[in-house]
Amino acid sequence: MEQFATEDQQVEAIKRFWSEHGTSLIMGAVLGLAGLFGWQYYTDSQISAKETASQSYQAALESLINDENSQPIEAVMNSEDVAGYASIAALLAAKQAVDDGELDVASQHLQQVVSQSADDSLQQVATVRLARVQLAQEKYEQALTTIETVTNEAFSAQVEEIKGDIFSAQGNFDKARMAYSTALEKNMNNRLLQLKLDNLAVSAG
Repeated sequence: MEQFATEDQQVEAIKRFWSEHGTSLIMGAVLGLAGLFGWQYYTDSQISAKETASQSYQAALESLINDENSQPIEAVMNSEDVAGYASIAALLAAKQAVDDGELDVASQHLQQVVSQSADDSLQQVATVRLARVQLAQEKYEQALTTIETVTNEAFSAQVEEIKGDIFSAQGNFDKARMAYSTALEKNMNNRLLQLKLDNLAVSAG
């Protein structure tokens, strides 16, 4: 600020500055505080939502482990997918359904994750498992279409193995051999894959 010769000039300059910019400064301060408290409210709301989701997920997990009623699991699956809990609950429910021999139910849970999860990794896991369920249901073409949508390189060995399983179930042993061989190249230490490949030679013969 420029130097003023007298106190009166300084006072007048301050009054003039406040007259010109005071409203803007007040509004800026108000908006700044509103933004601060608004962000704090948003953050607190997010934390609260995650805590609630975590508690619901824990209850669902306990009910699954203790083989109790499925209401907690269904509640989590039907809620907003905070931190992926709804998707994880659906994956757990699908596994339980497979263990119970309810493949149609398992398929529904897995399709929910594939279509609704915002987490790509969970989607890929669900897709791989869905293909396995469809294979078990003898829906071979559907299973093949499903597994071919998995694009994450981390699942490439599993993708080829499942393709091999599908082709083998269809009696297409040449394609099954190629798929198993590719899977084995990606996962050299998988003894089960090697066993499948060896058994394939016997089946084809």
